[in-house]
Amino acid sequence: MLMRTGVMAVSAALAAMVLGCSPQPGATLAVVKDKIYSVTPDRMKVKAGIVSGELTEMKVTERIEEGSGRVTSPAKLSGKLVLKNVSADQSLRLIGGKVLYIDLQGKPIKLEENRTEPMLRIASSYGSQERLDPGQDSTQTLDADFPAAALGAKRLKEIRLELSYIPSSFREEALNFKYRSAAERSSRRLTSRPARASARSRRSRCC
Repeated sequence: MLMRTGVMAVSAALAAMVLGCSPQPGATLAVVKDKIYSVTPDRMKVKAGIVSGELTEMKVTERIEEGSGRVTSPAKLSGKLVLKNVSADQSLRLIGGKVLYIDLQGKPIKLEENRTEPMLRIASSYGSQERLDPGQDSTQTLDADFPAAALGAKRLKEIRLELSYIPSSFREEALNFKYRSAAERSSRRLTSRPARASARSRRSRCC
């Protein structure tokens, strides 16, 4: 089977917002806040081959300690991804995906050394690869590491999502059973016997 890759890309602009997490009364722990970077636009639609996709609710979130500004949780990109098989006669299996962050020069922005490359793992409720028959769709959660270098102003040009899938033929086939009734079988036996008797009679006359 041939594995194919579809590419989804969205031009992105980031704007930062800070949401606080209030500590419990009397607590002495440092206050940690969610710093949210909105992605504009926050949704996209695309079609690649026999797969159409819609990525919505995109945002980048990192957690910082108030006062010190220390990052307690590195930035992550989140969103909801809906994939649909738009083929009329082909099923497919979703393998996975890769997230790429592209700068203004068209080059990938790399993650820090201690972080893993952002991947999209697609699985069904049973833990196997997701199969989509014609017309079916699947909803996946996007949760990928986001490079700190891309948080700077005018650094990020677009976000790309490369999806890998395996197409296969999907044909409806029929299996036919032929039933012959007992009456028909009996009728066939009855009509064959006189023919044999006639043959014997012809042989006796010849002798």
